Amino acid sequence: MKLISNSTIREYQDFIKAVYGKSNAQHFNSDDMLVNVERFLMRAIKGIRKEDKAKTIENVFISMSWFMSLMNQYHIDVEDIVWNRFPYLCSYCGSVPCSCKKVKVENRKAIVVDESKRPHTIREFQTMFWKIYPPEGRTPEHAGIHLAEEMGELSEAFLAFKGTHSDADFANIILESSDLVSCFFSVCNSFGIDIADEFSKRYSENCHICHELPCSCTFSYIMAYKS
Repeated sequence: MKLISNSTIREYQDFIKAVYGKSNAQHFNSDDMLVNVERFLMRAIKGIRKEDKAKTIENVFISMSWFMSLMNQYHIDVEDIVWNRFPYLCSYCGSVPCSCKKVKVENRKAIVVDESKRPHTIREFQTMFWKIYPPEGRTPEHAGIHLAEEMGELSEAFLAFKGTHSDADFANIILESSDLVSCFFSVCNSFGIDIADEFSKRYSENCHICHELPCSCTFSYIMAYKS
């Protein structure tokens, strides 16, 4: 099983399920997966601080894959929630490019979703985020700080849901998950990384480490892995 340069977000999510779903179900609960999303995301932030592009991108991609595994466990369709949150518009000011800094919007604008503008592939979604949040308007450090901020908000959303199991708190998980995805794209845009191209190289044959379907990497190897 593999990803190609014109794969969709949904195909990426299905790929993660097929390759890593069995191993994750055996070894990790949702809390464990959330920790691993955070674990590699923080390593990516360290890469940004040290101006190590390779380390940053490697850890961003690993964090994204753990995130997809987490979304699979909760049966959340990432492509749909991202589009509903960012329908070729900033989710807060409702414009493209984002005008939040210039206008200083105090309240989130109501957004109308125009399905005719919906991207299809990962590359098209990356282009969409490039247009909504132009990378020249923020440094890689700023993009990294925003990524860390959204990771914290997603963790809080999961913590709240664990306590209440309410529909409202689950809906907040969906919103915060969408925001985190937008930041994954923004970091890659800041570094000029073509996500679809990197995925097609990394996942050209099942698991990028053992190349098996399903993944046969051991639990001890996964927990000790550092890039």
